[in-house]
Amino acid sequence: MSRLRINNISKKFGAIQALSGVTFDVQPGEVLGLMGDNGAGKSTLVKIIAGNFRPTSGELLIDDKPVVFNRPLDAQNQGVEVVYQDLALCNHLTAASNVFLGREKMRSFGPIRWLDYAGMNRHAAELFKQLKSETRSRDLVRRMSGGQRQAVAIARTLLSEPKIVLMDEPTAAISVRQVAEVLDLIRRLRDRGISVILISHRMPDVFGVADRIAVLRRGQLVASKTTATSSPEEVTGLITGAIDTALSEETPA
Repeated sequence: MSRLRINNISKKFGAIQALSGVTFDVQPGEVLGLMGDNGAGKSTLVKIIAGNFRPTSGELLIDDKPVVFNRPLDAQNQGVEVVYQDLALCNHLTAASNVFLGREKMRSFGPIRWLDYAGMNRHAAELFKQLKSETRSRDLVRRMSGGQRQAVAIARTLLSEPKIVLMDEPTAAISVRQVAEVLDLIRRLRDRGISVILISHRMPDVFGVADRIAVLRRGQLVASKTTATSSPEEVTGLITGAIDTALSEETPA
């Protein structure tokens, strides 16, 4: 059973064909590296999976069941979470407050209700422990490193017990040490059985953590194969067009 099936997805914006007949699977607990040059269609595909766009044609299946997303909340309800490149964090709030932003824990006494800061701190600390991150619940985000900020964004996705996490350029503009922390966080998600789609331009990061690689060029899928059977040189050739296609046997061309 595939966790996610992208089945013949196409997307048009007026006369512009952003995606054309894209098909591939993502298995439970698999990290898929999604690569391609600017304008290849990566962002469009991710927004379709996340419920921001409806495809012009084709279908999405989660656990082999067709799904239709009219808005991001529909995707979240099916277990799809997104960690965007800007992380969408509030710098003046603590790590715990960011994890629970929009989903705050409340306590009440009769008609009076108030925020359960202690409960949120405890729950966030447990999530960071599961991720084996040194991030602390009460620390302000503005004082955190890039790796710690990623831990906060990833912990926020775990609140809904996701099936699929989409990560948009998580290692961009951070130090080498912080890159290693983020890649470890991705491995933690995989170890929990969560499928991860990693969108990245950084070849070493993709080959360091991904089980398979899918390459888009001009809106078409030109590669879908295991990382072990590919190489950075091949992927570079696929992205630039020096190599035509490298589709695996199980993926229809």
